[in-house]
Amino acid sequence: MITQQIPHATTISALRTRVRSWRDDRLSVGFVPTMGALHDGHISLVRLAKAQCDRVVTSIFVNPKQFAPGEDLDAYPRTLMDDAEKLTDAKCDLIYLPTPEIMYPEGYSAGVTLKGPALGLESAARPHFFDGVATVVAKLFNQVRPDMAFFGEKDYQQLLVIRQLVKDLDIPVEILAGETGRDRDGLALSSRNAYLDADQRRRAGQLNVILKEFAAALEAGTGHKAAREIAYTAASETFDSVDYIEARCAATLAEPGDGPITQPARVLAAVRLGSTRLIDNRAAKPPA
Repeated sequence: MITQQIPHATTISALRTRVRSWRDDRLSVGFVPTMGALHDGHISLVRLAKAQCDRVVTSIFVNPKQFAPGEDLDAYPRTLMDDAEKLTDAKCDLIYLPTPEIMYPEGYSAGVTLKGPALGLESAARPHFFDGVATVVAKLFNQVRPDMAFFGEKDYQQLLVIRQLVKDLDIPVEILAGETGRDRDGLALSSRNAYLDADQRRRAGQLNVILKEFAAALEAGTGHKAAREIAYTAASETFDSVDYIEARCAATLAEPGDGPITQPARVLAAVRLGSTRLIDNRAAKPPA
């Protein structure tokens, strides 16, 4: 457990008491939901929230509903003491630490299911995933009741799913995105990068290169189908397997035609190195 010097809440009532006191003082509230094992990408979201809001809550909760049987729920890194130190340094105002029993008490039966941006890509390999994400985020929004919530662009499809969730359910939260945090070689920061051995870590850095080249080809006017085939071949030669590597409409994740793109796009990929699954994406503009 973290020390008493670090502000934290472990129950919904304690969380709401603290947030209510800020509301009474007419202070705005930002929220950064995480599963812990925090890296610089998470902390950049906390700093972005601090720049936009008077007070910031960060939650740490490894959500079992977004893990399928056989996935890494038990192995997922849990580094609470280190996380708390990073959040304190970033001047987070409150750490929310709900337990599975608080989030999903005995008899719990509700869930949230979305279509639209939740279909395809990630859901093809992990059909359970976005239902779990949407359910836990809806609950966290109801518990924290923030003015703004902050998500990273690394999980781009998830970002669009959360925006759709807020729109469809009339949740009064503004969703803001932070740029993808990257290591020196361009690898997108992820808690799961800790699973990679030295050789896998070296190869992992190529995902960013392949996506940059994919985006550059689209921006130069190469047809979507041709550019995608080149990127897929490069990824297949680099990684143990490729779940997907695709270009999609940046606003809706709809598939473009086979020719040159005509609207802002995102190139997105999910690949595997051993037991580790990596995802990343890059923006692509239509050719001038």
